[in-house]
Amino acid sequence: MNRVAGSIGHQLKLTRHESTNQMTLTLPATATHMTVSQWLLLALLAVLWGGSFLFVGIAVQELPPMTVALARVGLAAAILIPIVYVMGYRLPSSVADWQPFLVMAILNNVVPFTLINTGQKDIASGLASVLNATTPVFTLLVAHVFTANEKLRANKLAGVVLGLAGVAVLVGPEAMFGRMSSTIGMICVLGAALSYGFSGIWGRRLRNNPPLVTAASQLTCSTLMLLPLVLMFERPWLLAVPSTEVIVAVAALAVLATSLAYIVFFRIMAVSGPTNVMLVTLLIPLVAIPLGSWRFGEVLQPRHFIGAIIIGVSLIVIDGRLLPTRKRQLD
Repeated sequence: MNRVAGSIGHQLKLTRHESTNQMTLTLPATATHMTVSQWLLLALLAVLWGGSFLFVGIAVQELPPMTVALARVGLAAAILIPIVYVMGYRLPSSVADWQPFLVMAILNNVVPFTLINTGQKDIASGLASVLNATTPVFTLLVAHVFTANEKLRANKLAGVVLGLAGVAVLVGPEAMFGRMSSTIGMICVLGAALSYGFSGIWGRRLRNNPPLVTAASQLTCSTLMLLPLVLMFERPWLLAVPSTEVIVAVAALAVLATSLAYIVFFRIMAVSGPTNVMLVTLLIPLVAIPLGSWRFGEVLQPRHFIGAIIIGVSLIVIDGRLLPTRKRQLD
């Protein structure tokens, strides 16, 4: 086994329940509190990913969704792979070692990037970032259903209910009386948040790997999966040459919002756990909304801000650290 951590999956316990004949995962405990340095990393990640909504909004004006996703992960992989070897690490050397990264690539890149890119063709980048903030809500729901030791308790259940209420306010009458394209765009971004929720749970088996190796391996898998899909369905050779602004936006997506962001992301996950790192989605709209207003002149409706506030409160309730001590003990 090379320097890719050999403990992938060893810290997870698979249990069969005789009464229901169902399998559940028991996940390792994760850190609850974060240090100042970890919060600073989280803030940096929020800036990087908040900017990604701006870059995507620019790129999808001229390029189709999967093509943008492929350019993003392909360039990022090309950047990170040489760094992996320069740093003395190695990429996985067997099919078995690649499998966890393949699943992570689907859940954390291929599906959500394509859905967000598709959604942002029809909705504002700021609104997309707010919808993306539901990721911790979906992470909890996924953990409740698919794991044995991450069941919803009082504060988290209340947070999930609040989060779903916030989504309902955000979508509002648009779903029934608005433009169908806007509704589909919002559903796409919510689908991406659900996919990120699954990735947050799956990513726990990668937390003992070097963040650089995890990021490079995941992006390599994403590139290999997206390439044939793009060639088959979007035929990029038939597209017009993109403008300089779009090229710069795609490059920024790859270098800043992907290569650097994933190193930071997996570093936070390794030391603080997936629940803590998913709190970044609470901070992302604080970056994405002003950028969308500056670049695209986006003006969100009052219900969008109300929904964002409700979702923000739901994440605070889910996190639990700002609740009274006695209440946390009861939960």
